[in-house]
Amino acid sequence: MLGDKAEAAATKPLRADAQRNRDALVEVAAAAFAAHGVDASLEEIARQAGVGIGTLYRHFPTREHLVEVVYRREVESLCHAADELALHHPPDVALEQWMQRFVDYIATKRGLATSLRILLNTNSTLFSDMSGRVSLALRRLVDAAVADGSIRGDVDASDVLHALGGIYSAPDTEDWRDRSRRLVSLLMDGLRFGAAKSAKGGE
Repeated sequence: MLGDKAEAAATKPLRADAQRNRDALVEVAAAAFAAHGVDASLEEIARQAGVGIGTLYRHFPTREHLVEVVYRREVESLCHAADELALHHPPDVALEQWMQRFVDYIATKRGLATSLRILLNTNSTLFSDMSGRVSLALRRLVDAAVADGSIRGDVDASDVLHALGGIYSAPDTEDWRDRSRRLVSLLMDGLRFGAAKSAKGGE
């Protein structure tokens, strides 16, 4: 299975230069897929990463292999961001900044849509594992903001995720990211409205 190959490749030790090449390819590919979709040129991805196309294929034998690694990286980065933001910002600010990063995650996921559908048939656990991690990351942020009193006490993380998920199906226009970021700001305004801290401040 493709997922088994990806896992084996990820756990096999690499030389430092090979690891740098792999990391560069994944980073460039994530940006390319988000901007141009899954049909983005692999040759151009390799060129921008500073390697030859042969190096790309040594690390990622198929386009779907690269897509899976990029998707896993995006999920891991999003979940890691939740922990980092929670350490350095008040709970509601951490939640808002994480939701803004969620827009970038969705942009990449939309670009990968065609290949992700193929992967769904070859690696049935990939999406359940990854989506579960995103849900847990969001829940930690929401619960912290509720406990802090900076967002409404009746907020449920699953409702917030459902609202964010609507961004995925929005029309793919040139201003999609800007509109999505504005929607996140509006959502955050709604989460803060009537919060314990806001209510106390208005007394």
